Order: sequence, then C-alpha cells, then structure tokens
Amino acid sequence: MTNTQTVQFPADTLERVHKIIKRYPEGKQKSALLPILHLAQAEWRWLSSEVMDYVAGLLNIKPIEVYEVATFYTMFHLEPVGEHVIEYCRTGPCCLMGGGEVYDHLKKKLGVDTGGTSADGKFTVKEVECLAACGWGPVFQIREKYYMNLTTEKVDAIIEDLSK
Repeated sequence: MTNTQTVQFPADTLERVHKIIKRYPEGKQKSALLPILHLAQAEWRWLSSEVMDYVAGLLNIKPIEVYEVATFYTMFHLEPVGEHVIEYCRTGPCCLMGGGEVYDHLKKKLGVDTGGTSADGKFTVKEVECLAACGWGPVFQIREKYYMNLTTEKVDAIIEDLSK
C-alpha cells in the first residue's frame, strides 16, 4: 500500500461500513470509528497510515482523529503483524504464577523478542497490561480466545496447533 488509491474495502465490507455509519445521527459519524477500524484491521491485519487515512475519508473526519484512537488502543496494530498475535499479560498476578518462565519459553520457541514476528510470519508476540484473568494466570490471548493456566508444555501444544 503506497497511497490511498490502493486502499479500498471490498464491496461487501464497504456495505457493512455504510450500515455501521447509518447507526449514528447525521454529523456523528465519528462514533462509527472503532467498529470500522476493526473491519480495516481484519481486512489488512494492521493499520497503516494509508488505511487510517482511508477510514478518515469514509467518516469525513480528519486523519489525526483516527490516529488518536488507533494509537490509544493496544488492540490495533500499527505495524505489520503475523497471522496470530499473541498478547501476553505482564502484570504481577501472572508473573507470580510463573508467567516470566512461560513467556520466556514462548519467545525462545518462536525466536522473537516482545514486539517481534516469527521468521515464518505466523506469530507476533505483544506484551499487554492486564487481560483480566488474574485467577487463571499465566494468560495470553490470541484474537478473542484466552489461553489460561499456561505451562511451557501448553505453550508448545498451542504453537504446534496454530502452526498447522
């Protein structure tokens, strides 16, 4: 993607975008920003400046208004990511339950540091604050699915399963 002309939702997604925008009163289309950013990320896996500019155009808002939101939420990826983004909880409860060892094992297994993507492009590892599963730590999340009570063996099985 080198310019905004090359960024365009497929027709069916664009139809969904227009339905989302219509949920909000005239002049309040910015309220549709979060769900449209989710659609954009689902389409392109990450939000480049061209994609964010395209979304701003669809909503008739300034690009900075999109950037403010996209940079605030950790769920939005501002750089290319792997097919599976593994977000691991770095807070105290998970660490006390062995998270450090589990997450170090995960990164070693994938050959990446936090924020990195595996050589095969399948996995990106991100550190996040709390995943709100403190009683089931250590925890990581891939898309909407939580993986809890992690051990190095469980990590190996999860990575093997997702690598298929």
